[in-house]
Amino acid sequence: MPQTAMHNALTHSTNKKISEGAFYPLGATLAPGGVNFALYSQHAKEVYLHLFDSAGSPPSDIIKIENRSRHIHHVFVHGIGAGQLYGYRVIGDFDPARGMRFNDSKLLIDPYAKALTGKFVNTENLLLGYNLSSPERDLSLDTRDNAHMVPKCVVVDDAFDWRGDSPPGIPLEKLVIYETHVKGFTAHESSGAKNPGTYTGFIEKIPYLESIGINAVELLPVHEYCVEDFLAQRGLTNYWGYNTIGFFAPESSYGTGTRPGCQVEEFKTMVRELHRAGIEVILDVVYNHTAEGNELGPTLCFKGIDNTSYYSLTGQHGQPLRYYMNYTGCGNSLNLGSPPVIRLVMDSLRYWVEAMHVDGFRFDLASVLGREDGQFQKSASFFDAVSQDPVLCRVKLIAEPWDIGTYQAGNFPVDWSEWNGRFRDTARKFIKGDSGQVREMGARITGSCDLYGDDGRSAYNSVNFITCHDGFTLCDLVSFNEKHNGANLEGNSDGSNENHSWNCGAEGGTDNPEILLLRKRIARNHICLLLFSLGTPMVLGGDEFLRTQRGNNNAYCQDNDISWFDWTFTVRNADIVAFFRKAVAFRNRYTILQRRKFLLGVDTDADSVKDITWFGKNTGGPSWDDPEERTLCYQLDGSEEKSDAGDYLLFFIHNADHVGQRIQLPQHEGYGWHRVIDTALGPGADFLETGKEVPIDPPDSYDAGPRSTVVLLAQKK
Repeated sequence: MPQTAMHNALTHSTNKKISEGAFYPLGATLAPGGVNFALYSQHAKEVYLHLFDSAGSPPSDIIKIENRSRHIHHVFVHGIGAGQLYGYRVIGDFDPARGMRFNDSKLLIDPYAKALTGKFVNTENLLLGYNLSSPERDLSLDTRDNAHMVPKCVVVDDAFDWRGDSPPGIPLEKLVIYETHVKGFTAHESSGAKNPGTYTGFIEKIPYLESIGINAVELLPVHEYCVEDFLAQRGLTNYWGYNTIGFFAPESSYGTGTRPGCQVEEFKTMVRELHRAGIEVILDVVYNHTAEGNELGPTLCFKGIDNTSYYSLTGQHGQPLRYYMNYTGCGNSLNLGSPPVIRLVMDSLRYWVEAMHVDGFRFDLASVLGREDGQFQKSASFFDAVSQDPVLCRVKLIAEPWDIGTYQAGNFPVDWSEWNGRFRDTARKFIKGDSGQVREMGARITGSCDLYGDDGRSAYNSVNFITCHDGFTLCDLVSFNEKHNGANLEGNSDGSNENHSWNCGAEGGTDNPEILLLRKRIARNHICLLLFSLGTPMVLGGDEFLRTQRGNNNAYCQDNDISWFDWTFTVRNADIVAFFRKAVAFRNRYTILQRRKFLLGVDTDADSVKDITWFGKNTGGPSWDDPEERTLCYQLDGSEEKSDAGDYLLFFIHNADHVGQRIQLPQHEGYGWHRVIDTALGPGADFLETGKEVPIDPPDSYDAGPRSTVVLLAQKK
């Protein structure tokens, strides 16, 4: 199909000196005397580079790129430098049935842009006269120019004073990961941040993270993202940011906006200061889909540059490539079986490690990355490329091991860790008091050997979590039986209906002191179970002070005080903050809780391994298969740990029953049991300081309160 009238206006128009340039590296690269531009497109017929003096002005220069090598269009423009704004228009066939969606009416973002001037909101579909109701509208060429609403790409100077920064290199078994949102961390007025909701604002809260023992932050997406039409129409936004359009560009709205591209330097400063505090930076990244959506979505970047190269396409009714495979539920899926896509993702990952100094990645819907010919493959091209890469093979790689069509827990390559959804579900059900959970809970406490023990991985390849951004906060988990997502304007139909939560007797807020005490007790039980189980613990930011989202378990569109951290809760719930801080310190002190190997599982002879022994209520073995058993007891032997704690034994009582239990304690010559933790006791008594543990008297039993966690310590007398 012929292109639009815009094609006639795309004439070479510049006074700048240009030369051939190079096909490598892709993107806009600063060099002595100018900038090299390189853009991959196998099927484009012509490519035009547009330069801009400001984000809202017409192009100052239009340069036809004449040079092409290996499907890469390249040119060197002399006399320009860092801060230069640019974009592309690409000419080719418009034939959606064959997957061709070139449209020179659309200004396009460089896939390798390192910064953008601001946000794109697809208001063009809201203009009068455009038929949004027709499912066939993508077959008609949209000739409206979008340059006024597309952010411009920014040429970035990679130079930065890192002041000798180096990665902390913390082993997985010593990590305590804190999942949080850059903006939400300080956006609330209670944060007191000078620049709230920004990378620089985040820096101001680093001392707090240090104070509670956090040594890794996992940041919700910081890649530049777009807001979907349906959210904009409702007056909402994509707060979480799982809608990427720039895989090299840090999110512009988290910058101070002092100048175009300032967000790059500010992000680097945040990373440097976190590293100085001994805190690693893990990015939640979304390489499974892009913000362009399905065939009815906007043309912003990849669709208009080379649709068939970038996306997994499908068809029907004689239109073989019109539609998009949708393994993500977000409209499209990137084609990780395509060499240019693998190159894009690998280049992006290396950039964030080498230029931005991050320490690892959590891959959203990571099963999509292993799909080849529609099926998940443990030896997929992408996984092989990562494992062989000298930069990426040394950073932390964490998979969300599912997509909308497959659940692959335990099936990722040996150098990957995984979010352990089975730990989350089992912990919630067990602590709530559901029947028949003790055997499964035992497997999760000891490192989930059934998932990760057969391929050379350790217990710490299991990233244990009970709450995360997607779902209830810890406070809401113990305060609501049902989700309350009305603010999302979807009739409370969105979000999971199976939360395994319990409101402790009242839905939501209450003044009942008994219910409030019970909620805090159960919250402390969750903290203990998470931090004292084998595996890498991940805490949802704000859970340590019982942050609430008012029962919203899908707050992806709530860029407001539903999602933002209200720091007054650190005072209101100071007892929980103190408990959490002590629990992290306890985990660090008693290093048997950091064993890389799996502890003895529930189906093995208890005499064959010394470091763990399981008990029932009367020192016999546990009633693994009794559906009414809700108490789990075990002893860990740290006598050979060679740690500062000396020779020690730890005894754990997880009593999820609604009634108290008298637990018989094993006796060991030369050792005496002391109480360290009892969540049934009040603030201060619930977690005793080192050296102030209380001897157990009589020494042979302990009365565990209903719905409580008890930890006892025995050291040589």
